[in-house]
Amino acid sequence: MADEEGASPRELILEACRRNNTSLLEETLAELAASAIKAGKKPAEYIAATLNKAADGVGNGCLHLAATYGSYEVLDILLDQEGLEIDEIDRMEKDTPLHKAVRYVNSLDKSEWASAGHPIVDILLDAGCDPRIRNKAKLKPVELVDPRNTELRSMLQKGEYAMTAAGDVVEEEDDEGPTGSASDSD
Repeated sequence: MADEEGASPRELILEACRRNNTSLLEETLAELAASAIKAGKKPAEYIAATLNKAADGVGNGCLHLAATYGSYEVLDILLDQEGLEIDEIDRMEKDTPLHKAVRYVNSLDKSEWASAGHPIVDILLDAGCDPRIRNKAKLKPVELVDPRNTELRSMLQKGEYAMTAAGDVVEEEDDEGPTGSASDSD
């Protein structure tokens, strides 16, 4: 790809995110995989590193842009990439992609919330984005929700609860772990 003229893979990825252009994204990912193989690198790791480093001039990564522009199909492809950082923070507002998704929903007409906006937030929550992260203004995504959008608020609250409950389960397992090892050493 180095001998090609035109946009870099990073620029192509970011453009695909802005325009919900799945063809451009898939072509770029395929080219990255081919370049990785030629260079003797693992394609999945190379693709993840490229995606994780791809950011615009103000620090919006690929997931930030896809969420900002409501690019659901591109988000779906990106979130399938192994090793993708899903809770990256932008430089300006310290927003995560989930913050950007809520801002996107807020920008829509109320009649479009459920059809165009909520799926963007839902796919990010399903992928494991953490709704408990606070931005520069110390706000969680749920605190950015338009007060009239009770469905979105509920989705994010359930996401927070699921993350918190999952953390509790992990802590309980960790508590049992040392007991188990101590028993084994007896």
